[in-house]
Amino acid sequence: MPRTVYCEYEKKEAEGLDFIPWPGELGKRVFEHIGKNAWVAWLAHQTMLINENRLSPMDPKHRAFLTAEMEKFLFDGGAEKPAGYVPTPED
Repeated sequence: MPRTVYCEYEKKEAEGLDFIPWPGELGKRVFEHIGKNAWVAWLAHQTMLINENRLSPMDPKHRAFLTAEMEKFLFDGGAEKPAGYVPTPED
């Protein structure tokens, strides 16, 4: 039986993640309060941020930016798309 959590992103009960997806306290918070569908939505948003802003996950400044954006996206009601972003038909 899958683990369920009250997903703070979707504002409803949802299937929980199988593992802590991020290091530290934020990772624990995500594991305890974010569902799988919300995490998939974040990964798509993160990919867009990396591509549009030409970020490198190896750069500590870029990782800090992505961490802050993850917290905004999952817990604070949204994160903005990069300036000049042109959505594709799939968006």
